[in-house]
Amino acid sequence: MAAHRKPRQRSLSGNTARTAATIALAGAATATAFDGTSHAEPQLTPTQVKAKVDKLYQEAEVATEKYDGAKEKADAAEKRLNTLRDEAARKTEKLNSARDSLGYVAAAQYRSGGIDPAVQLMLSDNPERYLDGAEFADRVGHRQTAAVELVRQQLREIEQLRGAAHIELTSLKSRQAELGKQKKTINGKLDQARRLLSTLPPQQRAQVGEAGGTGRASRSSTTARGALAAPGSSAARADAPNSRAAAAVSYAYQKLGSPYVWGATGPNAFDCSGLVQAAYSSAGVSLPRTTYAQINAGQRVSRSELRPGDLVFFYSGISHVGIYVGDGQMIHAPNPTAPVRLAPIDEMPFAGATRVV
Repeated sequence: MAAHRKPRQRSLSGNTARTAATIALAGAATATAFDGTSHAEPQLTPTQVKAKVDKLYQEAEVATEKYDGAKEKADAAEKRLNTLRDEAARKTEKLNSARDSLGYVAAAQYRSGGIDPAVQLMLSDNPERYLDGAEFADRVGHRQTAAVELVRQQLREIEQLRGAAHIELTSLKSRQAELGKQKKTINGKLDQARRLLSTLPPQQRAQVGEAGGTGRASRSSTTARGALAAPGSSAARADAPNSRAAAAVSYAYQKLGSPYVWGATGPNAFDCSGLVQAAYSSAGVSLPRTTYAQINAGQRVSRSELRPGDLVFFYSGISHVGIYVGDGQMIHAPNPTAPVRLAPIDEMPFAGATRVV
């Protein structure tokens, strides 16, 4: 029987191979073209850029408030830690003194040879004097026992302090890690916003930065700041419910044009809650650091009841705050594209209001 053999595979000739390669390349190019077309980033209009930038700034502000809250807690933990360390150092110094005193007593006993009292009485030339001395030594012994107990107590207290300090140190490290996380988030959002703005021509970029607010003041122009403050500040102070609210409003007017810097509480730069805290601090009122704590720092008021000095809050997460100054206007620190300025409270989603004093 004839052996069955597989037919020989024909190799591609030069022309055939070139044709196949051409078809393959053409197919790949076509696929790439379609793929590129389907994933190409469309050119954004200034309006779309503004919407995206505003969203990024709002997200950055949420992270900023979390950063501010974490920093406040970290500062408190560090203060408690330092207090515990100082107290432990003071107690350690006292402990060392007590130990030195015990050391002197022990050395004296060693030098005396620690002879049994009955033997010392028999060997004494003057038993009466010895008995007086023995009574004194007994009192010394009681004091020595008390000194030993004091040392033990001080050791226990120092160990407790060290344990508490360890807890505070752990808390501080946790807060510092949170600070780093929120700082990274903030910088990431701000970088994205800057990249989006850089895609616009300079004139449109300026329009996007200035849109959404009125009464922008140049920080370097005291004339512009005075022009803004003069018409409304006196009326706002007069309508404020009390002198402290009026003082906070006055402070806010004085800071028109100051730059926005996240995490800043003045006196030359602010974020939104930092401006509010600084304004009321100038009036002798202590407020929490963050928006979500500030909204609970006073009495809630409705929008129709607003008076100058009231705090107005925005967005569902209570991530932005301003100081109401009357006529539907507030002074606030908006975002890195704009300084502290007057703006209508309608420019952001209203979330609530609080009267602090």
